[in-house]
Amino acid sequence: MKLKTEDENLRSAEFINTNLSSAQFRDVSLEGTKFTDATFASAILEDVNLTGMTIRNANCTGVNIEDANYDGMRIEGILVTDLIQLYHSLHPEAP
Repeated sequence: MKLKTEDENLRSAEFINTNLSSAQFRDVSLEGTKFTDATFASAILEDVNLTGMTIRNANCTGVNIEDANYDGMRIEGILVTDLIQLYHSLHPEAP
């Protein structure tokens, strides 16, 4: 069943045991949203604002982040910009 909602306010909605695979979200606010036991395998996040987002207990196998602003982003408490700078100092031939 294809469902389309437009100009709706679903604030505080709760989806439990719900299949949203292949769903499309455009111009939506997920601010303050909590995902627990969610699968994002093969998902694409494009033109998104992840400011202040926290990811815990995640399987990041094969995750690829491109063309992003990493200011203040930390992995295991380490600034990503420091990690990238260190990597480039050790591998000057890398792109």
